[in-house]
Amino acid sequence: MTDHADTFWKRIDDSNSGMLGLTEDPRLVPMSHYSDRDAGALWFITARGTDLASSLTPGGKPAIHVVSDGGQGLYTRIHGTLSLSEDRAKLDELWNAVASSWFEDGKQDPDVQLLRFDLTEAEVWATGGSLSFMYQIAKSKITGDKPDMGEHYSLRF
Repeated sequence: MTDHADTFWKRIDDSNSGMLGLTEDPRLVPMSHYSDRDAGALWFITARGTDLASSLTPGGKPAIHVVSDGGQGLYTRIHGTLSLSEDRAKLDELWNAVASSWFEDGKQDPDVQLLRFDLTEAEVWATGGSLSFMYQIAKSKITGDKPDMGEHYSLRF
């Protein structure tokens, strides 16, 4: 993987949420993601009855996940295929206190639904984060130079 890909995966690991939806539907919903670099995927835990989970068909649908995390210096629009998953081992691996807050019977709750998002491409803006932003703005005022706002690149998975 390139340095850009490394930056992407490290920063997406440090960021924990974004807005997820299907490309055919302009409504995006806030969701916490769990990265799986080896699989080139992001995972989500949701409820079976949500509009998003209910709209997925076998084989999945084209989807988008948008992450905007100024503290981590990551802004990205990720495209891929979102599908339902019944992978209990992956659910066991991902399950945590945050997820358990949403389900009365924990991971055994019949409403728990795992989603797999297989990434195809991403457009990424990687900055130094909020402190770096403030430094760059102050520096530009002193030097007259344009602030260095980081890197902008695209990735294919």
